[in-house]
Amino acid sequence: MGEWYLYVVRCQNGSLYTGITMDVARRLAEHRDEKGKGAKYLRGRGPLTLELQTKIGSRSLALAVEGQVKKLSKTGKEELIRDDRAIEAIIKQASE
Repeated sequence: MGEWYLYVVRCQNGSLYTGITMDVARRLAEHRDEKGKGAKYLRGRGPLTLELQTKIGSRSLALAVEGQVKKLSKTGKEELIRDDRAIEAIIKQASE
């Protein structure tokens, strides 16, 4: 089994999108391709900028961390982007 990653993408309008994947570069390319495999939310919101990617480990832990991050306010997500310790705290909490 491979490693799972959490990633955060910034849209042109400043909004933030959170996802998980085993291959961040491939997933970002899918999001940027307007033809279909990317998230519907991101269509027409480019250019997209990868703001954060962090290795999580297992898929189940990645899903738990993603759920916690998606509950954060935009300000909370901006804090994750600025401070590595913030994401580490969420990973620790989700793994307990």
